[in-house]
Amino acid sequence: MSMAAAVGALALVAAGVAGAAPAPGVSQLFEVTTAQTRSISPENLTGQKGGGAKLEAKDGTASYAAAELGKGWKVNPYVHVPPGQTINLGEAAGPGMINHIWMTLGGLAEYRSAILRVYWDGEKTPSVEAPVGDFFAAGWGRGAEPIIDSAVVAVTPGSGFNSFWQMPFRKNFRMTLENRSGKPLRIYYQINYALQPVSAGAGYFHAQFRMVDRLKAKDVYTILDGVSGRGQYVGTYIGHGAFSPGWWGEGEVKFYMDGDKDYPTIAGTGEEDYFLGSYIYVKRGADGRRREVNYSTHYAGFYALKPAEVDGDYFRADGERRYGQYRWHVLDPIRFQKDLRVTIQSLGWTDASPKREAGNGRYLPLEDSLASVAYWYQLEPHAPFPILPADAAMQIAPARGGATSGATGGTGPSQP
Repeated sequence: MSMAAAVGALALVAAGVAGAAPAPGVSQLFEVTTAQTRSISPENLTGQKGGGAKLEAKDGTASYAAAELGKGWKVNPYVHVPPGQTINLGEAAGPGMINHIWMTLGGLAEYRSAILRVYWDGEKTPSVEAPVGDFFAAGWGRGAEPIIDSAVVAVTPGSGFNSFWQMPFRKNFRMTLENRSGKPLRIYYQINYALQPVSAGAGYFHAQFRMVDRLKAKDVYTILDGVSGRGQYVGTYIGHGAFSPGWWGEGEVKFYMDGDKDYPTIAGTGEEDYFLGSYIYVKRGADGRRREVNYSTHYAGFYALKPAEVDGDYFRADGERRYGQYRWHVLDPIRFQKDLRVTIQSLGWTDASPKREAGNGRYLPLEDSLASVAYWYQLEPHAPFPILPADAAMQIAPARGGATSGATGGTGPSQP
């Protein structure tokens, strides 16, 4: 479904079809207000009214291509980020609301080396900190970008990254990009925002990246913790590198909130269930073969970098299989009043019998690689984020060899 169709579907929801709650933003499109739209890009680095396309051709980053043009033409469509440096992508005084971010990177294959950060109202530590690819639910690097057509994130050919998360600010915002690599980075981008009042109850947008390379068996992966205060959790992206043969997505996503210690208030039933899939993401084709199927919907999606036949390559253990999954809690935000912790297990399935007789299978703790971004709104202040791993430790290695447990994989239990 196209982005336009997604907006149309959200508009139907806003109109009350099927009794659903109105979608934020879309239901107010017809309202004429005093808000003032502004946009920051390399052609207008301050976002000021009447401040765009003012550079002379000789002064722009595209000076050679624009040599026969002049002021007002396309002379500065991108900016450079030198190796090891951080630049300001944009900042503006409030109150206001960021409504859309678009960007694409050039000259850098390792998206994990480009770190996006956003600071609200003069804070010293970022409320958003994530590699560019992972922030946009496309964490497997250049050349492995999926097509994502969702309500709040879109990834388009060949590497167009879009965020439609609404991000209110009161005093100001500042957005930066760090190039942790040893190579120059070129970025094209646009930050679209509106100068407008912000309600007293509006929370600030947050996004936090985490990763573990080869989780130890029976260890629990933490998507988010250390959150204190009041807010709502609105999304999860997980990049899952599966090393064992067979099914890998039995781990449950759990939400511990408002004083929960040993047991969560919200406990899901499996990884693919949380991402709104079922039965190991496969469908039987006309030829009778079962294959993994990629999908992208308004609020959830799954993609395999190399979709496999479940009856064939699925059982091979000679390489890492790589997957991406997203879940947006736009219509079902997970609200917390005091604190929040979110976890998932790395759990697969093994068949005790080649005939897969009822009751013979077992859940199999895995040693997979996981990377995630958690998205939430909360009232400030927020707790400082964990320090990111070193750049080398965050890089995506060539697909690696497989299972170390020696267990035989399975196609999953009879239930979803």
